[in-house]
Amino acid sequence: MADPKMTPHTQTVLRALLGRDADGERRAAVLTEGLYGLALSKSTGLPNGTLFPLLERLRQAGWVERYWEADEIAEAEGRPRRRFYRLTDKGAERAPHALATATANAPVVGRPGVAPGYAGGAL
Repeated sequence: MADPKMTPHTQTVLRALLGRDADGERRAAVLTEGLYGLALSKSTGLPNGTLFPLLERLRQAGWVERYWEADEIAEAEGRPRRRFYRLTDKGAERAPHALATATANAPVVGRPGVAPGYAGGAL
């Protein structure tokens, strides 16, 4: 399957799965352990109806894998098992480049001295 389209939502999810916090710092544990659905929803601010179809598209593209946590962990904490998502080797390799390209190609919005809709920006 082709690489996923780099929509703003896709970029947000990939940054979360790369383990980058709001300051751009990396959290290595996210790369190895992944994040479960509710944690991803909270960290990205995306509703489930947006997040889970996007994760499925990333999974079908081979960028994300999903797995269930061990029964023993959930039972010890007295809750249902969580489904975790993490980048595959392919996703971990391609996501940083795709994010950099998407950022470089993003339209510049609100440049000082440039009025929207006017060539050259002068009024």
